[in-house]
Amino acid sequence: LYFSAQEGILIFYHIKDLQYEIKICADISQPISSLIFSPDYTSLLLVTDQGTVYSYRPAHSGEAVKLLDTSSSCFLAADFLTPGNNYCVSVTISGEVQVWSLEDGTFLSKLNLGIEVHV
Repeated sequence: LYFSAQEGILIFYHIKDLQYEIKICADISQPISSLIFSPDYTSLLLVTDQGTVYSYRPAHSGEAVKLLDTSSSCFLAADFLTPGNNYCVSVTISGEVQVWSLEDGTFLSKLNLGIEVHV
């Protein structure tokens, strides 16, 4: 079970029978608004409401890697663009949908929906 604390800490609970272990996986020092697993469960996106997206790979047990920073106060959400784990899509409250490369955080494309978006 993965969850985030309000301070931007990614925590893993390993639960087996009536026993559990707690492990702090990453500290990104920004409140995490959502956690999204890739379709094959090899990567976890950590999304902040300030527009920063981090990648965490549970099998590698390393630190979270900053993938992109939209630096937008109107950033709303992000998710994997399937199939595969190579691209991410984000959306702003103003309705701008953006596509990013997860390899290096390169901005690839955008589309303006022309409407305000809400979750």
